[in-house]
Amino acid sequence: MTTSSAATQAIPEFVTGHKKLLIGGEWVDAASGRRIDVVNPATGKTLGTIAQGDATDIDRAVKAARRAFEGEWSRWTPHQRRKLLLKVHDVVLDHFDELALIETLDMGAPLARTRNLAEWTSQVLQFFASQCDSAGVATPQNSLPGNFLTLKHQAPVGVVGGIIPWNGPLIGLWWIFGPALATGCTAVLKPAEDASLSVLRVSELLTEAGVPDGVVNVVTGYGAEAGQALAEHEDVDRVAFTGSVGTARAIVKASAGNLKRLQLELGGKSPDIVFADADLDKAVPGAAMGVYTNSGQVCVAGTRILVQRSVHDEFVERMREFTKTIRVGDGLDPDTQLGPLVSERQLERVMHYIGVGGDEARLAGGGSRLGGDLAGGYFVEPTIFAGATNDMTIAQEEIFGPVASVIPFDDMDDALRIANDTPYGLAGGVWTRDLSTAHKVSRGITAGTIWVNCYGVLDPAVGFGGTKMSGYGWKGAKEHVDSFLYPKAVYVNLD
Repeated sequence: MTTSSAATQAIPEFVTGHKKLLIGGEWVDAASGRRIDVVNPATGKTLGTIAQGDATDIDRAVKAARRAFEGEWSRWTPHQRRKLLLKVHDVVLDHFDELALIETLDMGAPLARTRNLAEWTSQVLQFFASQCDSAGVATPQNSLPGNFLTLKHQAPVGVVGGIIPWNGPLIGLWWIFGPALATGCTAVLKPAEDASLSVLRVSELLTEAGVPDGVVNVVTGYGAEAGQALAEHEDVDRVAFTGSVGTARAIVKASAGNLKRLQLELGGKSPDIVFADADLDKAVPGAAMGVYTNSGQVCVAGTRILVQRSVHDEFVERMREFTKTIRVGDGLDPDTQLGPLVSERQLERVMHYIGVGGDEARLAGGGSRLGGDLAGGYFVEPTIFAGATNDMTIAQEEIFGPVASVIPFDDMDDALRIANDTPYGLAGGVWTRDLSTAHKVSRGITAGTIWVNCYGVLDPAVGFGGTKMSGYGWKGAKEHVDSFLYPKAVYVNLD
């Protein structure tokens, strides 16, 4: 189940030493001079440091972004922005092996996962390149007396702030930079302090690809300092945030100063419903990896596995046997399937919930921190709690680790009642051979994204989002691009 030795990998030079902030096209230290240690979660050892930016640095970055937005960048044509995005695509893909390795060292995801992001990155960049004409002009008919021409513009909102989490920065950064480059906005990005290196390296590559100074800016630091300052800044027109509900509430309050637009992708406690007629050969590994992928550090993780009572015990036993085959270890080992949790703090959180789960339900698999050759890293076994009920703490609170709660149900109505008995509404899944069941349940789950006989697949041209306390706004698709624009009506008197 575990891997004990990482394959020999040349550590990228970028990972070591000290990394600065990108503001207005220049790499600068934090005004305070403070730094944050970068820790490899597979070993617990320090790799280097990043600048600890704060409100002063955010203000510098916002001013640089505003100058760029009002300067030459505002005169770039859609064709020029499209060419730039395609150049960014080529430069980033040329360096993707390095980026994947940086991501693995910084936040722990296995190379098998980070390297596979190359195709997704190619797809998302080409998608945003295709959207550069979104800020167009329409000429709707009007019913005004006289002779009027009406125009309807789509204009870039201006300076966009982005705050992204540590569970996938190599993915998360493109939801900010992609639409900003496509629409003519500028951006200030605050990555998570636990995983900033891949964002900083990508930002170097963006500069190399020809992105003008100040169009993209990166300020590393803590959320309570840099993140809060970005949400409060009155010259930021829009903020996109991915993270916890508690932090989102603070961002909503902070945004009130200038009524900035918000897009929030928050937590989830997503139901993955397995009916008795499901193909268990597919449903067991599919539902299991719907929880365990990225060591459970995925917002859409299907951590509540609802299984029809008649097959509950068989499903749990099959899942227990499946988890024994999952290879947990240092992400540098090419055979590793699950890496460590991102930090000691996150490890403590997950182990706390496993302790709570042991008092609430039956531990059917896993449940321990891994030691031996993996001692020093933040590794946890894939864990299963069986016979759970939906009122348990482990079924109601987001754990963000490799912990599954298997909950039995009786019929479709019972499954939907349990599935929707949560404050969250991010995602859900259903496993069945019956097309009618699939349609009824996918309609019945209150969530932004539903998967049928699969889990976790995403297409940037389709996108995803949440409802209820999982946030609002859409990532991907034309809706995402349009959220970086605002409508402007023009009435022209032709007489």
